[in-house]
Amino acid sequence: MYITNSPEVAKTADGNGVDRIFIDLETRGKAERQGHIDSVKSHHNLTDIDAVKGQLQRAQLLVRCNPLFDGSREEIDEIVRRGADIVMLPMWRTADEAMRFIDYVNGRARTMLLLETIGAEKALDEVLSRGGADEIYIGLNDLHLDYGLTFLFELLANGKVDEITAKLRQAGMFFGFGGIAALDGGLVSGRNIIAEHYRLGSSIAILSRAFCDTSKIKDLEEIESIFSEGVKNIRQYETELLKMPASYFDENHKNVSLKVNEIVDRMRKKS
Repeated sequence: MYITNSPEVAKTADGNGVDRIFIDLETRGKAERQGHIDSVKSHHNLTDIDAVKGQLQRAQLLVRCNPLFDGSREEIDEIVRRGADIVMLPMWRTADEAMRFIDYVNGRARTMLLLETIGAEKALDEVLSRGGADEIYIGLNDLHLDYGLTFLFELLANGKVDEITAKLRQAGMFFGFGGIAALDGGLVSGRNIIAEHYRLGSSIAILSRAFCDTSKIKDLEEIESIFSEGVKNIRQYETELLKMPASYFDENHKNVSLKVNEIVDRMRKKS
């Protein structure tokens, strides 16, 4: 998945093998939660859905709505009417909230629950038993903040993602988590994180700002080159992973945990 509200960038990503374009309408409460960290704060709006949808040939359009509020039904109706293929609910904390969202969508698009709160994690068993959600995505940014951790990938190193994904696999749920940079980019390389997705049975990942930061890169030819080479390299690596034994993924997980712990130590010393 790639987050953008630019029709030109969406067309480029779509043409180079990105499976989903992600429009982010979530604004309610996000600045208060993430104002102190270097995360992307969205300025997308409903009209972006129309503009981006018209550029897509093969990719699906995912739209993240706001957390549930008095106007959620109307907001979701408009998102669906404008053509979203998947609607994502952020910051839910109870099974009842998740079910209300599913009811609002009412089968008109796929539903994705963004599990990014401790409350949502505690409600997961009930959500899975009640059914109705099509997909679940584990949001490492807000979940690590809710746990009071230092770095989002601590949730991979400390076994929390393993614990959650074991439940999702048992339920047969389509799921993903976190974000990946270019194959050899990022604080923890995309190569290592993709192998973690394969170890855990994940099917979805967001191509992060570290993959292509269009707030800094404006030239469309350069953006085209990044997507063309970057997605091709990821797909080639995925083909290699399909041939790897379980021991490869176990060793990779150990290396990721060591790298994450080193990063956390450095970040704590700086703060």
